[in-house]
Amino acid sequence: MLSIRHLAFFEVARQKSFSRAGEELFISQPSVSAHIKALEEQYKTQLFERNGIQIELTAAGKLLYKRLQEVKRIQEDTEFSLSVLHGKEEASGQLSLGASTTAALYILPKVLSAFHKEFPKVDVSLLNRNSEIVLEALLNKEINLGVSEEKGKLTNITYQPFLEDIIIPVCSAASPLARAKSYPLKAMLEMPIAIRERGSGTHEAVKRALARHKIKPEMLHIKVRLGGTEALKNFLLESGSLGFLSTRAIAKELQHGELKALNFEGLRIERTFYFMQRKGESSQLNTQFIKMARRIYNLK
Repeated sequence: MLSIRHLAFFEVARQKSFSRAGEELFISQPSVSAHIKALEEQYKTQLFERNGIQIELTAAGKLLYKRLQEVKRIQEDTEFSLSVLHGKEEASGQLSLGASTTAALYILPKVLSAFHKEFPKVDVSLLNRNSEIVLEALLNKEINLGVSEEKGKLTNITYQPFLEDIIIPVCSAASPLARAKSYPLKAMLEMPIAIRERGSGTHEAVKRALARHKIKPEMLHIKVRLGGTEALKNFLLESGSLGFLSTRAIAKELQHGELKALNFEGLRIERTFYFMQRKGESSQLNTQFIKMARRIYNLK
């Protein structure tokens, strides 16, 4: 069990703020400072460098933080494993998730709801960012389980296939582009396009699909880059531009006729969502969540 001193240090190191650490632990800022001072006296070394209002970890502080991340992970996994022996309704723990925006908004909510009903005492947090940031958070041990549509080549990350997805070209029903349902692929080069930001899984999937047809991003008339699926969807609804979105994100808009799917000859954009974990750090809690997600989507 981590002591309050170590927890105070952990939160200050994580948030780079004494006041935010106090808020997280429900203790005063002077109490946080006292715990850090006591820890520095215990280890006979300085753990933070203070430069005005900025604080940074010293070499000793970085070492301690790295070790505490591992200790905290083992502690949380042990607590869950022991508590679940008394039944799922009594199981406690911390499930720290990160997911790309499409997964966070349109795939995981039903899984999170079912998981909460089965494990009501487990605290769940979800980081909703693009694929690049989710991977970075996993590597930095800010989350313990990621869901992304990108399978990278890092040897310290394991990727487990989860769900297939399709991205389609769409435009507003009021757009002049909606007058035709099908176009030759080269016609896209003359159309105004709105696209997701660099680093998003959607952007990478579209780029790969177009590359198979020898179309580079710089050949497109990209008018705007938007961060987030909802931002792009809402922009397309109010503009005449072409965009690319997951069918999971626009099912209602297609059904209600607000957005129109366009067909470009020979273009098909498919991708796979993956569960990502740090190699050698799979936990029982992560395993339970993955099993439930696969069960809900009728996957073996």
